Amino acid sequence: MKPFYITTPIYYVNDVPHLGHAYTTIAADALARFHAMAGDDVLMLTGTDEHGEKVQEAAAKRGLTPQALCDDVAPRFAHTWTQLDMGPFTADGARRRFIRTTDARHKAVVARLWRRIRARNADDLYLATYQGWYCVGCEAFYKESDLDKAGDAWHCKTHGRPVAWLDKERSWFFRMSRYGEALLEHIERHPHFIQPEHFKNEVVSFVRGGLRDLSVSRTSFAWGIPVPEDDPEGRAHVIYVWMDALTNYVSALGGFDDDAGGEPREFGTYWRAATHLIGKDILRFHAVYWPCFLMAAGLPLPRTILCHGWWTIGGRKISKSIPATRVDPVKLASDLGELSSVPETGIDALKYFLLRETPLGNDGDLIFENLLDRYNADLANDLGNLINRITAMVTKFGAQATPAADAALAAEGPFAALRRVADEAARDARAAWDGFQPSRALEATWRLVAEGNRLVDATQPWALAKAGDNVRLAQVLHDLLATAWWLRRMIAPVLPATARTLHGWLGVADDAPLGWPEPGQLGHDLPPVKVVASTPLFPRLDDKRKDALLARWLPAEPAAAAPADPAAPAPAPVTAPVLPPIQFADFEKLDLRVGKVKAAVKVAKADKLLHLTVDLGEGRDRSIVSGIAQRYAPEALVGKQVVVVVNLEPRKMKGILSEGMILAAGDDAILGLAAVDAEVPPGTRVR
Repeated sequence: MKPFYITTPIYYVNDVPHLGHAYTTIAADALARFHAMAGDDVLMLTGTDEHGEKVQEAAAKRGLTPQALCDDVAPRFAHTWTQLDMGPFTADGARRRFIRTTDARHKAVVARLWRRIRARNADDLYLATYQGWYCVGCEAFYKESDLDKAGDAWHCKTHGRPVAWLDKERSWFFRMSRYGEALLEHIERHPHFIQPEHFKNEVVSFVRGGLRDLSVSRTSFAWGIPVPEDDPEGRAHVIYVWMDALTNYVSALGGFDDDAGGEPREFGTYWRAATHLIGKDILRFHAVYWPCFLMAAGLPLPRTILCHGWWTIGGRKISKSIPATRVDPVKLASDLGELSSVPETGIDALKYFLLRETPLGNDGDLIFENLLDRYNADLANDLGNLINRITAMVTKFGAQATPAADAALAAEGPFAALRRVADEAARDARAAWDGFQPSRALEATWRLVAEGNRLVDATQPWALAKAGDNVRLAQVLHDLLATAWWLRRMIAPVLPATARTLHGWLGVADDAPLGWPEPGQLGHDLPPVKVVASTPLFPRLDDKRKDALLARWLPAEPAAAAPADPAAPAPAPVTAPVLPPIQFADFEKLDLRVGKVKAAVKVAKADKLLHLTVDLGEGRDRSIVSGIAQRYAPEALVGKQVVVVVNLEPRKMKGILSEGMILAAGDDAILGLAAVDAEVPPGTRVR
């Protein structure tokens, strides 16, 4: 048995699972199922990424400790995968494992990786100061050439949000610049290392542009794995979240060293067969940072970095941060399975659409009408119809037992065509699965579905029964059952619930071999069957039903405002009482200036406070603490013009010096910021 180790990214616990997470996991699960059928020794890994600034911020918003947040959210991911028929069961031959980066074993392996890098080349990790543009969403620093410019603000290309300028943070650095040539050489020698090809070309171009040393620790937050050595200046560092997270692929195998100094068994068995399935937004971390870490530690690299595109809705990436794109995969699957006699086939329908609609390396746009059209065409009309035809005709004409085959007839006309198509479909689908192309694998499988339906139409078994042509009828029923048995196995990587149901309807023994069909064996590998009556697996959706589903899934159009009644009195405005009058001389005591926000971060343990760095044209930036965190995300403020009271007496808030006040609108809640309607230089007087 060849080892096959497939991993998904580990998912951040700062929100619940959505369809973007599900797509990656579904694709990995389908690959795991296929390789188990092909006779490989399969291990699949998924899990949760539980450290870093994003997690600390999300916990603070909910009034929880980071560990409490992780303990609450991580089980939701595991439960979602179980609901989508991807739980840690082993009946299909593929073992699945779930890892959390707060596990003690994982933390120990991350610390060992750090020490191993230091032991091999001490100066591969060194202390220095750093400043640059930082995206909290990516938890990464970027050069301006890697960002988009919108107005005066730089924006992350992945998240579309402003990045913050972090000024001279002291951190440990990894000497990544040392490993660029070695990485290019590895990519050249191993053409399968980064797939598909266009993503490999993107990585090669990036590395040839020159690698910079990488900041691999943080002192600005505490939620992470401590650096396993002291900073001479006494600062407490936590290991960069990506160095921590990427190591999960190794720590899940027990790490790279055992107590005796050798390789743990699972690492030795699976690591060189590892395939990391990832989205394109994290390609650089996996195809550049991770290999460089491993080379510095003297460890082998994974076999393949397999990169897929994004699923978008209306051209926008599915994301927790954009409510209009946040799709619950469990609800979508449940809605699709409502009318079926086997509701779990709704899960299969969702998986089929995601993997069939768009090749794995391409972007796909989730158009709900296309989902319903493919459900009707491929699942209801083609596969579901063929299964129901086969079981109904065998039940009616064949007394449920396996009909006898006739060797001479098998070589004739439609029977020979069926065998030719079956052999080609099995061979082509297997090659596509081996090549990480599930869409092509399903396309090849559906050629056999279509040929099965053609055999029914060409031979008309009901007419053969009426004419008493029992030999030809038996051959038709035999070949249809043989086709159903092949399809039971060929659809199993993507439609496991449908495959299990078909297995039961055919009355095949539970211990029947479930390996991938071999060309030339159609009918010869058919085990004894005892067919039972079936019910519709994929009931066709009529227009009324489709409209009802679309009404559930699509955001409602905003209701048109009712025309105003000119006779109705205008509603009284809700305002705070006006304060007593002041003298103009009192107003003149206020010094109001236009400032430009250069950076903004959350204040720890203070849900309402942001710490802003503001340029007021003074030759230095001011530190201002403002109670606007519940209205504005920090990154949304960078580059904004604000009106500041600059001559307010400074005071400390949560230990941070505040040298002014941002003017904002709103009484109990912040509704907006005071601003000017044109771009003006920082420090301009407001009067």
